[in-house]
Amino acid sequence: MRQSEYPIEPLILNRWSPRAMSGETLTDEELLPLFEAARWAPSSYNGQPWRFIYGKRETDHWKALFELLVPFNQSWANKSAVLVLVISHKVFEHNGKPSVTHSFDTGAAWQNLALEGSARGLVTHGMQGFDYEKAKEVCRVPDDYQVEAMIAIGKKGKKEALPAEAQEKEAPSMRKPLSEIVMKGVFT
Repeated sequence: MRQSEYPIEPLILNRWSPRAMSGETLTDEELLPLFEAARWAPSSYNGQPWRFIYGKRETDHWKALFELLVPFNQSWANKSAVLVLVISHKVFEHNGKPSVTHSFDTGAAWQNLALEGSARGLVTHGMQGFDYEKAKEVCRVPDDYQVEAMIAIGKKGKKEALPAEAQEKEAPSMRKPLSEIVMKGVFT
């Protein structure tokens, strides 16, 4: 069981990224609240640079996103109900100037989505293992947007249904101690 060094909200402590999914579909009523949670993330100048391009299982959109994944991710994400491409707007809409924090802000939106999914008992697993350039092409992402990540979403499945390599990784991971990530005043 995970242990925090200081008391924190259980939803945060217990959120993790399983890979085992059942293959069941998700209704809009089950899926769209996750995007609603992402919508309320903080962002610089309230620019809300995040965008989510998704495909539901058994649609051509899902298949196109699935084909972008590296083989290992395909081996377990084949049971996801939804695949999501996460992109961020690299410029502010209000003035057209570059946004230094677009990725940071989009990460906050992904975190909200992940927490909402966890609270609802769903699997949300972020991935970097896919073809970024092809994703930009396949999903017709404009040049002023950056491809950030992909997310597999689904209902929980059984660990035993995963390929052996994925089964080995199917457990909540620990985190580095605060002493390694928090520094007073200067980098140490």
